[in-house]
Amino acid sequence: MSTIEFNDSLISLEAKLISFAKSFTRSEEDARDLTQETMLKALVYRDYYKPQTNFKAWVFTIMRNVFINQYRRNSKSKTLFDYSKDLYLLANSVANYDTPNNYIYDKEINAQINALHDEYKKPFMMHHQGFKYKEISDKLNIPIGTVKSRIFIARKKLMEKLPEYESAI
Repeated sequence: MSTIEFNDSLISLEAKLISFAKSFTRSEEDARDLTQETMLKALVYRDYYKPQTNFKAWVFTIMRNVFINQYRRNSKSKTLFDYSKDLYLLANSVANYDTPNNYIYDKEINAQINALHDEYKKPFMMHHQGFKYKEISDKLNIPIGTVKSRIFIARKKLMEKLPEYESAI
């Protein structure tokens, strides 16, 4: 099958692909995205199509696999999309961290962190704030191995003093 024949066959299936995609996505926009992704994959993997076989079945199989992969990826990410008015679901979610208990827990944990020696507290706090080991090493002018060691020791000391919060440290 020549490139022109392949492209013509693929374009002629577009309406059927969109219809098939709607059965998966239940949304016009998502169906168009899925169709576009399917057509792109078909073009990229064109060499894998065996002439004299069912082209339509081959393309529809690609679509099914693309949808399944996207579904698995999305379910693993567990991202919450809040399409409600005024972001009601996000504002009233269970994960509200401004509770009195959390305030007390933060106070206890911060008190123990502040009680650490500066040589352990500084690298630990920098790492907690998102600095990479290399950045901490450069800022504090100490070897990267020492940075890792001090962060490890700080965690160990905190876990000893705060065993009930071990998962948070």
